[in-house]
Amino acid sequence: MVVVESDLLPPDSSVVVIPILADYPIVKDLNPEVLHEGQRLVLATRLIAAVRRTRVRRVGSVADQGDRIIRALDILMAGI
Repeated sequence: MVVVESDLLPPDSSVVVIPILADYPIVKDLNPEVLHEGQRLVLATRLIAAVRRTRVRRVGSVADQGDRIIRALDILMAGI
């Protein structure tokens, strides 16, 4: 899961995430491929959800691919 919630928001018991899956259809801009620890995964943007913060643990970062992730959110929310 990729946490897509801003660090600037006040703390809450839940956090907004997007799953990254190995076997999910790539859709240009909406479900981009991301590289995590040498593995190619697909950002499953339509599966965005809020989960309990206690269920999330940091195992790495895809922050270097933030533009692609923000673009996927823009496509999901605004269609552009």
